[in-house]
Amino acid sequence: MMSSSFNIFRVGISVVIMCIFYKSAVDSLSELSPQKYFSTLQPGKASLAYFCQADSPRTSIFLEELNEAITPLQDYGISVAKVNCVKEETSRYCGKEEDLMKAYLFSALLFNEVKYITTLEDLQNIENALKGKANIAFSYVRAIGTPEHRAVMEAAFVYGTTYQFVLTTETALLESIGNEDIENAHLYFFHCKQVLDLTLQCRRTLMEQPLTTLNIHQFIKTMEAPLLTEVTEDPQQVSTVHLQLGLPLVFIVSQQATYEADRRTAEWVAWRLLGKAGVLLLLRDSLEVDIPQHSNVIFRRAEEGVPVEFLVLDDIDSLISHVESNVHIEEIQEDEDEDTKSPNMGQAVSMAFLQSYIDLAIKLKGTSTMLLTRVNCADWSDLCTKQNVTEFPVVKMYKEGKNPVSYVGMLGTEDLLKFIQLSRISCPVNITSVQEAEEYLSGELYKDLISYSSVSVLGLFSPNMTTAKEDFTEAGNYLKGYAITGIYSEEDVLILSDKYAATLPALLLSRHKEGKIESIPLANSHAQDIIQIITNALLETFPEITVENLPIYLRLQKPLLILFSDGSINPQYKKAILMLVKEKHLDSLTPCWLNLKNTPVGRGILQSYFDTMPPLPLLVVVNLHSGGQVFAFPSDQAITEQNLLLWLKKLEAGLENHITILPAQEWKPPLPAYDFLSMMDAAASQHPTRKDPECTKEMDVQENDKKQHEDKSAIIKEPIETLRIKHWNRSNWFKEGEKSFRHDNKEL
Repeated sequence: MMSSSFNIFRVGISVVIMCIFYKSAVDSLSELSPQKYFSTLQPGKASLAYFCQADSPRTSIFLEELNEAITPLQDYGISVAKVNCVKEETSRYCGKEEDLMKAYLFSALLFNEVKYITTLEDLQNIENALKGKANIAFSYVRAIGTPEHRAVMEAAFVYGTTYQFVLTTETALLESIGNEDIENAHLYFFHCKQVLDLTLQCRRTLMEQPLTTLNIHQFIKTMEAPLLTEVTEDPQQVSTVHLQLGLPLVFIVSQQATYEADRRTAEWVAWRLLGKAGVLLLLRDSLEVDIPQHSNVIFRRAEEGVPVEFLVLDDIDSLISHVESNVHIEEIQEDEDEDTKSPNMGQAVSMAFLQSYIDLAIKLKGTSTMLLTRVNCADWSDLCTKQNVTEFPVVKMYKEGKNPVSYVGMLGTEDLLKFIQLSRISCPVNITSVQEAEEYLSGELYKDLISYSSVSVLGLFSPNMTTAKEDFTEAGNYLKGYAITGIYSEEDVLILSDKYAATLPALLLSRHKEGKIESIPLANSHAQDIIQIITNALLETFPEITVENLPIYLRLQKPLLILFSDGSINPQYKKAILMLVKEKHLDSLTPCWLNLKNTPVGRGILQSYFDTMPPLPLLVVVNLHSGGQVFAFPSDQAITEQNLLLWLKKLEAGLENHITILPAQEWKPPLPAYDFLSMMDAAASQHPTRKDPECTKEMDVQENDKKQHEDKSAIIKEPIETLRIKHWNRSNWFKEGEKSFRHDNKEL
């Protein structure tokens, strides 16, 4: 009987699974033809499709698990469909094999294969095929779609071009290789590349930590490190990847007379401690530092400043036991200390960010003279130190003759692209005539940038307003890459101030989507005040709330007026809310809407409010600072300007009953290193008045005709956690919260 395999190829943005299964397992799926399915794929959206050709009992268990994963996949925005392959279908995804189950995962950059197997024979065939060629990362997970499974797939995105990833959910297969712990997920590293004799079995190293993205990354890094390294320097000064990963070092002390025997011993120890510690062979004869004559092992912990231990161990088992017991103690202490920052957290964030950076390179390919590069600070520590890199990941933009500009925004592709494109122009642009100012305000001057910032800011100043101009220029420098700013300070500036009813000094905000220009006086406004004015002006009046932009609007410290919709909102609803905004009835609220198709976790939010899913569209008000009451607009009333205004007045007067009071549980990061908002605030506070050397109208950040580096690795972005909103008290819901967002986070 032909063995089955599960192959995943990343070439686009959809996930396509070719499989054979019982029809009863997928009756709930929508059925499409291959042509229809591919026509429905949307850019930027993930899709999981079952390509079916015939029935086979071998895939039934696997498909049942996939079927159970449909709901959580949809929660994360991944659509699921069944594709029926007809006989005349020539698509490569409709395979010819009757018993071959394949899955194709399409990603724009990485072409890689992850094989799903069900028998020991399958594993042995893969192992034999890769001997002398490549190593294998073999994992067992209890079911598809579990956190452990996602962690493995994320690792496959990063390391899939280097190692063959193999996956199974079969307990019998796990037991057949000697592991009876079927309750937990496991990952083995098969060292097949060095096996040249096909009759020999590949060495196997079991990862003993839980299967998380960070742990897998650390484990694979240790597999990549040299098995044994010879050193002749002070053990306290030696640095290896193991120390960077938080693992100890074991030095086997040798001398010339016993070198060969000591090296064999060190290699045997290295295999036993692979993934747990780094092993080095220390040549006593070449060492200037004194080592106690009786010591044959030196143990160095990963913590800085801890002195090395000189040991006398008579056998290998005693050495292994000593190392494992000390590593175990360190793990327990780290788990018990919730405030301890993981030294590897930056690596995990860097892995998650890598895909965004690669996607950015694809978008800019052939359209920009900017050279995108990446530096692994584990390999180039001196370079990173010179560039003052203390946290990871960090994005910096360099231009000849100017100071580097650090990016402190969200680590997403679109945010990075916006930063790069907006950094092409000056900060602020020096406008030299009234005609040029009008072109700037209309969007014509930089029309290719309007899609990245729908608001253009123009500062108007009299020639003698030196201090005000310096403050505005300072604010513009700070906002470089985040806003389009310009300055006009010619003798005829009154022409513009009179036309737009602006009292100098002033800001003109040109909102291109709305086609209007408004003025804001700047009298007695310092740089920080101007930055805040511009930052608030860049926010949308009635935004669609997503997981990515929610923190930005929560920072406004206002109650949320949320319109939940299953798709695009009715234009009449939007018109009614915008009219209330224009008439300033919603100044104390943040009006917004949430599209459940784009942000499926909104369903969980509504279910927590109503127990069962209410009919849509639905309007609710939630205060994010105290109390926890949630109010719903009456479902039997039309969403009109008049009805909304009347309802809001009743809320203010305390005449409406809340629908629920949510538990006042704080929403904190799982570790301090995950408190990204605090990090961004800290970074901003450290550079409140950063200045660039000079501003010009250049349209390219770096004149460089080098070809962009195409990275062949990518990872799946971590799944979005359930949205949470804090709660509020009816008596003060119109008052702004006194505490900052990061210190007053509660469940949504």
